[in-house]
Amino acid sequence: MSQTASVWVVLLVALAAANLPFFNDRLFGVVPLATRPKPLAVRLAELVVLYFAAGGVGLLFESRAGQIAPQGWEFYAVTGALFIVLAFPGFTWRYLMKHRHG
Repeated sequence: MSQTASVWVVLLVALAAANLPFFNDRLFGVVPLATRPKPLAVRLAELVVLYFAAGGVGLLFESRAGQIAPQGWEFYAVTGALFIVLAFPGFTWRYLMKHRHG
């Protein structure tokens, strides 16, 4: 896979992972929870775990392309902020839009 394709795959994985906690009431989209709806704290904890999972996919692609570059705290601050921005559509859909409960 080319490096350009790898970048797009990582971005799409990050977009899906960032919105997953907000589009369902299951833990990581798989495990049903006793509380319904899922509390915001659980959604945020999922967001942190999925951030590292998406980062792991990026690390896998980087290791296949060559040597892994060392990263400082600035890298994690920027990618964390990007991940939160990618989660905005899901957050908006879950908390800022009105839904009919029929």
